[in-house]
Amino acid sequence: MKKRAAPAPRADDETAPGPGVRWTPDGAEFAVLSRRATRIRLLLFDRADAAEPSAEHDLLPPPPGGARWSRRVPGVRPGSYYLYRAEGPAPHFDPSRWLLDPCAAEVEFHRRWGDTRGIAPADWTRPGPFFPKGVLVRDDFDWGDDRPPRTPMEDSVLYELHVRGYTASPSSGVYHPGTYRGLVEKLPHLRALGVTAIELLPVAEFNELEFYIEDGLRRDRLNFWGYNPLAFRAPNARYAAAPGPGAAVREFKELVRAGHRAGLEVLLDVVFNHTGEGGDRGPVYSMKGLDRTLYYLHDPAGGMLDFTGCGNTVNANDPAVADLIVETLRHWAIEMRVDGFRFDLASALARGPDGRLLEHPELIARITRDPVLGALKLIAEPWDATGYRHVGHFPGRSWGEWNDLYRDDVRRFWNGEPGLLGRLATRLAGSSDVYGDGGRPTRSINLVTCHDGFTLADLVAYSRRHNEANGEENRDGHPLNHSVNHGAEGPTDDPAIRALRRRHQRNLLATLLVSQGVPMLLGGDEFSRTQRGNNNAYAQDSDVSWVDWSLARTEADLLAFVRRLVAFRRAHASLRRRAFFTGRAEAGAPPDIRWLGPDGADPDWHGGRAVAAHIGGDRRCTGRDADEPDLLLIVNGADERARFVLPPLPTGLAWRVEWTSADAEPGFCPDPPPAILVREQSVTALSSGDAPPAIRGR
Repeated sequence: MKKRAAPAPRADDETAPGPGVRWTPDGAEFAVLSRRATRIRLLLFDRADAAEPSAEHDLLPPPPGGARWSRRVPGVRPGSYYLYRAEGPAPHFDPSRWLLDPCAAEVEFHRRWGDTRGIAPADWTRPGPFFPKGVLVRDDFDWGDDRPPRTPMEDSVLYELHVRGYTASPSSGVYHPGTYRGLVEKLPHLRALGVTAIELLPVAEFNELEFYIEDGLRRDRLNFWGYNPLAFRAPNARYAAAPGPGAAVREFKELVRAGHRAGLEVLLDVVFNHTGEGGDRGPVYSMKGLDRTLYYLHDPAGGMLDFTGCGNTVNANDPAVADLIVETLRHWAIEMRVDGFRFDLASALARGPDGRLLEHPELIARITRDPVLGALKLIAEPWDATGYRHVGHFPGRSWGEWNDLYRDDVRRFWNGEPGLLGRLATRLAGSSDVYGDGGRPTRSINLVTCHDGFTLADLVAYSRRHNEANGEENRDGHPLNHSVNHGAEGPTDDPAIRALRRRHQRNLLATLLVSQGVPMLLGGDEFSRTQRGNNNAYAQDSDVSWVDWSLARTEADLLAFVRRLVAFRRAHASLRRRAFFTGRAEAGAPPDIRWLGPDGADPDWHGGRAVAAHIGGDRRCTGRDADEPDLLLIVNGADERARFVLPPLPTGLAWRVEWTSADAEPGFCPDPPPAILVREQSVTALSSGDAPPAIRGR
């Protein structure tokens, strides 16, 4: 017997799907959230530059206490455009305003990236041809044989990049600079580098000309980074190479498909903690006009609460808004096939309606237990702009976390600060002091640089920030960077200083790639990209932020070293453990790790600057299916060479130098004596293996 189709949900049906646009056999259903509106009208447009709608329809209201307004409209076609109007109590509702759907699948601004020709600052906040419009996009993309890599977290090497900045420079040599397709052209570089996932700075639609609207000191600068979303589900249309409706969705999917074919996962940096509508006096694009008390946190007097530094904070744990966020993430995961998310200022997502931090925020719990989202990579930036830090205690206990303690301790150690040897060892071992309470090393996303701060090259060339070009009198960006300039501020021709800087970079990279946890590289650091001392280049759509690909030739030695480090990590499961070291010998196996000083005894944790980690390769230590070599990682942060006694190995085995940040030639260690002399300020990696007869007694 043929099964009858379920009846279509009505506007007042609590089981109805969430907000956004869904295609029906004869048209489309439109839905948007508002609790306090008394009337919401749908506006339809035939052209992106239309100054008046071609048709209007009233949406059906929700039942009492509900928030979902919806209407099915027959005859609408893909490639047309839409907006809303909302009526309700003054002063927060204005029926003359046009309002963008925060769940639009694509948005059209009717201009190219950064183009202000013929546009007045107010044109994006009042009805007219330049107000952004939602685009009706039908999903007919052919994914072919697409298979997500599904790389285990412990095997992942993340790589953070900006879609436009990665290929905008003429030095990139791509056919489609600054676009999704331009990034596709650079996937072979990423595959050769050995990373497993690209983490994209925000691609959700934003207005890069928001400072132009402010008409102040930053009027001639762009919001380059994009941390001010206007439509959570829409890939930025000005990152598309081709014009026209549907191009952004299609080209973003092409990027994901190409990434998967190259063995790369695609992660998105998502911003749900605030939007581009600013504070009480900020522009009104969308949620402010639909129902600001639903979408944003407010104080008792009605003012917008700001835990993000951007004027507003999304009311993320309201049930309706949580629905919107979860469904938006599912849209990116199911329709766009992304492989995970990094949540910007994620602590703000743990705040309740009154702004207080929740011990068990419902939004985080829903994301974690969702059958689709819970299977993806979920990474928190576990703090917000108030200074509150959730590091090690983020409510999503299975999530990865950006580990700022790792960043700062590693930087400080290699800067020469005393008394940090024990802290460095803890970071190398996966930060069990932070994540050891029922956690695992893979919760720690290890980084020494990211978009927010100095690049790797600048970290060793500048002792202070140089953000004058941002138009904020060099007051923006973090003042404490744990950076050094090695004797000259910025560029120098001094060969001794340049050599120190190169080795410092190699030491930071080597430490990162041999640490337990999940390493993350900043795009361009592999060949010494510089931002000329700007540690907050959010407003720099210029060669300050654009990756200079000529450095891949001039800094080829560093690039080759990074490739070697990544390959070394991939080759040794003992660097990618699923559990913390115990330091104990169990069931006849050697200890999984032993910490050694230069003389082979316990390290000088209080006054020393040199330590070796002997990591056992036995399968009982690594948790993998096969044995692998023992590893010996030697860190010498002192200003003089150190002679390390090598741990004994079983008969027939010898220690081989795999690489060193000091540029020494790799090879077998002399036998006898069972020791190695390592250079000052260096990291050296050795592995155990069969000793060729020709080496013995050399």
